[in-house]
Amino acid sequence: MINLDESWQNQLYDSLRESDVSIFSYVPDAGHKVLIDRAIKDNSVTAIPLSSEQEGIGIAAGSYLGGSRSVLLMQSSGVGNCINQLSLIKHGQFPFLTIVTMRGEYGEGNPWQFAMGEAVEPTLNSMGVKCLRVEYPSEVIPTIQAGLTMAFKAERSVAILLSQKLLGAKSF
Repeated sequence: MINLDESWQNQLYDSLRESDVSIFSYVPDAGHKVLIDRAIKDNSVTAIPLSSEQEGIGIAAGSYLGGSRSVLLMQSSGVGNCINQLSLIKHGQFPFLTIVTMRGEYGEGNPWQFAMGEAVEPTLNSMGVKCLRVEYPSEVIPTIQAGLTMAFKAERSVAILLSQKLLGAKSF
């Protein structure tokens, strides 16, 4: 079951906005519902629905070149769709921030989610994306602050992984 406590999710959105993240690209996902809904309703940001997660890589690069900050919101199963496009970030050394809701972990009931869930960290690491994992609500804000600093001040690629323990497993 997905965690219904939205307080950390609202704090996460507020932290992103306080750090001038103004472009939110996403593929719809229940784990990102609060972030997506708030971005859609916020007239000071641009919320961009994607047909595939890889489109968010080009948006991130273009945002940086245009002087804006962006975040790509995706589920762990979407990481596999991004591998080729992540070479753009790696070669161009663009800052990149993604927040990934994990599947195939704690309490997972869908066997199809395990393969990509297990591949997320090694895959992202191999493309030069530093992974920061969050398992408890108390870790969300310190971890997002660290990720924002690494991405937009040190100009690195960072993935914040929201664990299934944090989100709650979906029941089937």
